[in-house]
This record gives sequence, C-alpha cells and structure tokens, in this order.
Amino acid sequence: MTSPGSAHELVLDKDGVRLTVEDTVATVTLTNPAKRNAQSPALWRALAHTGRSLPGTVRVVVLRGEGKSFSAGLDRQAFTPEGFDGEPSFLDLARASDTDLDGAIAEYQEAFTWWRRSDIVTIAAVQGHAIGAGFQLALACDLRVVAEDVQFAMRETSLGLVPDLTGTHPLVALVGYARALEICATGRSVHAEEAERTGLANLVVPGADLDASVRDLTAALLAAPRDALIETKALLRGATGRSYDDQLAAERAAQARRLRDLAGIGD
Repeated sequence: MTSPGSAHELVLDKDGVRLTVEDTVATVTLTNPAKRNAQSPALWRALAHTGRSLPGTVRVVVLRGEGKSFSAGLDRQAFTPEGFDGEPSFLDLARASDTDLDGAIAEYQEAFTWWRRSDIVTIAAVQGHAIGAGFQLALACDLRVVAEDVQFAMRETSLGLVPDLTGTHPLVALVGYARALEICATGRSVHAEEAERTGLANLVVPGADLDASVRDLTAALLAAPRDALIETKALLRGATGRSYDDQLAAERAAQARRLRDLAGIGD
C-alpha cells in the first residue's frame, strides 16, 4: 500500500498477522491465505498487540488479507471439542464462570476495538470472502474499499451464536436496524453493489485496482492536516451519541481549539 521503492519497517509478524510501517502509513496484513485468513484467539491477540505497537507517527492504517479472501471468519477448529492447542475450547468457555467467560470474550474483542481510535484513520481493503469475524473486522475499520468479488456475511446467528466481535454497532450505524437484523438473521451474502448502495463500502473497484485505490485514498487522507482530521473524526464518531445542541457545542469547542492552534496560541 506504499509507493514503489519505499522503505518498510517490519514491526510484527506472528500468528497470521504482519505489521509494516512506512512513515505515516501502517499496513496490517492477514497472512494465512491457505486457510482464507481464518481467525483464532492467537490471531486476535496478535491484532490487539498490533494496535499497541503502532508508532506515534502513523496516521493511516490499512488492513488487508493475502490471497483470494480477506477473511473467511473463525477457524472451524474452534468448534471441535479440542479447540486450538493451548486455548480453551468453546465447551471449556461455556463451563466457565460468568466473570471468566465475560473476560475471555472481552479479550477477544480487543483485536477489534483499536481501529477507530481518533488519532488514526483505518481502511479495510476487502476482497473475496469477509465472513463472520472477517465481516466484523472489516466493520471495525473507519472505511472499506472493496473488490467487485466481495461477499460479506454474518453467519453467527445461523450457528446458534451472536456477532460478538464489536460488529453489531457499526453494522446498525451503517445500514440501519432492519437491514442489519435481516443480514444477521438470514446469514445471507451481501455483494459489492449492495455494499456500496447501503454504505457498507465506501468504494467498489475491480480486484486488480484494489491496492492502487487504497493508495489513492490514503494519499487523500494524508493531505489534510493531522490535528484537523483527528478533531473531525472525533466529532463525527460522537455525533450519534449527542443531542443536536450538544453536537453544536462540541463543534464550537473543537473549532476553538483549531483556531487557537493555527494562531499559535497555546492552552
């Protein structure tokens, strides 16, 4: 996602996740294409660690998956009695106390929460399947650029579960309650045209153009002054939780900070 010949710093490469940084742009890559970038608790811990490892210079984070699919969701090994080596199986989790079970799910969710930090803008570059946890990981990002072959689906409900990896809030915010309920309850696929029409996708492009389109979007985001973008993102993120008058007050306060900063007047 960076310019030809540019230097990349490898910051992390473990458990199916690779983080590289070039100046103000970080790229997080899911690196298990043989399993269509299926997810596991180890991968979630690596993603959470990735968020904590970002250098302070980073302004834009691009999330992508190697191979034909972005992420086909939770590795089916999770549904076996033995689960993953060294990890509690789903049956073990079900037998845990309320506190321990809640804590385990909260730890998993950490992989999905940092993408909306106000100091960065995150872009998911999505091709092929983005199923279940893969769909929720794409939803965790601020923006989604998708290839024409994309297939979003939320399959948890059809498996007797619920989407619990932070995806329900952004899904409802993007497409509305009724459509979100229908998508989750039926587990059907959402293809590129519908994704763009309903707001799930900011941009749909041919698969061959996905990387270039993300680079163009990244460049456009970096053209804005960092502090102004941080303030704008925070305003927009908080808008749905504020009353109209409270939002006006938040705009005034943010603009006052920007004007004083531009004028060189400190606090």
